[in-house]
Amino acid sequence: MDWRQVVAGNLRRIRRERGFSQETLAYEADVNRTYISKLEKGATWVGLEILVKLSTVLQAEPADFLQRPAKKPSRKG
Repeated sequence: MDWRQVVAGNLRRIRRERGFSQETLAYEADVNRTYISKLEKGATWVGLEILVKLSTVLQAEPADFLQRPAKKPSRKG
């Protein structure tokens, strides 16, 4: 899994958990909504300054966006 996909999944999950639309998050973080969309698709890298803005608006730690998803247990037998 590529780090862009890790950030994408976490950003999308955290944004939804906090009840933000992409539009509202973009407005509050002072970034373009299409940029949020690209981040959530894993189509572009996020800069540290933007990551901090997003974490501030979403009341999350910047490190929360870099947490790899837990591995699913494999089904054997």
